[in-house]
Amino acid sequence: MIRTDSDQHLNSSLTQPSEADIAFARRLAGDTVILGAGGKMGPTLAQRLLHALRSADRKSRVIAVSRFQSSEARRELADAGVETIACDLLDADSVKALPLVENVLFLAGRKFGSASDPEFTWAMNTVVPAQVAQHFRQSRIVAFSTGNVYPFVSLEQGGSVESDAPAPLGEYAQSCLGRERTFEFYSKKFKTPCLIFRLNYAVDLRYGVLVDIARQVYEGQPVDISVPAVNVLWQGDANSYAMRSLELCESPARILNVTGPETIPVRRTAEFFAHRFQRELLVKGESKGFALLSNAGACHAVLGYPAVSAYGLMEAVARWVESGGASLNKATKFQVMDGNF
Repeated sequence: MIRTDSDQHLNSSLTQPSEADIAFARRLAGDTVILGAGGKMGPTLAQRLLHALRSADRKSRVIAVSRFQSSEARRELADAGVETIACDLLDADSVKALPLVENVLFLAGRKFGSASDPEFTWAMNTVVPAQVAQHFRQSRIVAFSTGNVYPFVSLEQGGSVESDAPAPLGEYAQSCLGRERTFEFYSKKFKTPCLIFRLNYAVDLRYGVLVDIARQVYEGQPVDISVPAVNVLWQGDANSYAMRSLELCESPARILNVTGPETIPVRRTAEFFAHRFQRELLVKGESKGFALLSNAGACHAVLGYPAVSAYGLMEAVARWVESGGASLNKATKFQVMDGNF
């Protein structure tokens, strides 16, 4: 169950390990570095992994690496028992100074601002992976990616599967495919076990697609229905899948779609929130029947179904918004269809 009565309880919901997480932690050999751990997902992933290890009576280290532009985020991790290292991953010497460990969760990357500063986006999404893959060549690496590398598909066709050919639209998505290819190259070259973690879209009650829609309805703003449907996944489930994917790493690199099993109609979702909040539903845009959708059947087959359903997640988002819960004020821009973020 997702606790929505405070930030503290929400954080507990995100970081509380499942029985599957604890069983995995008993099998996990060695320490783990989380690169890009200061972003939206990194802090709760690091804490969940540490809690799983301690629940399994394991003393392995969890090391969070980030520029840590927010001292509060670093302090929160340190208070939870996670080791922290401040590092600019674009600096090759700094990467070479990072401790060599058995397990790497790679979350670093850039999306928003890509249209106005594509050079930095490409550097973050391709140069950094090259430096990381070479330094951690003896580790297992789960490299976060995105469903944006796939083409938009018709709703009748259903979500893209891992064997579908990529067709990234726009420089952000192209650079994400570049990140994947970089890890794939070094996985083959060094025989580094690797997994490409194609995630879309994780939802924390403070941000995410469902949060965008809910807040627009609550505030009387029109909801853009140009993209008619989305996939969503509770971030707690995404955290669980990410850590447990370390056991699925292979060389050549394995690809895994990660999201919920449901296809969520955007208009129906907006109607749900309008009814819940007793607000007038306002919409804009016109759907042409194409959306960015992923089929995560392979993920569910090996790692199990998410603990939180899409409906349960919508209920939690509604309670959070109604109660005045905090927002990260970071729109997902899920309705963008031209690839410019």
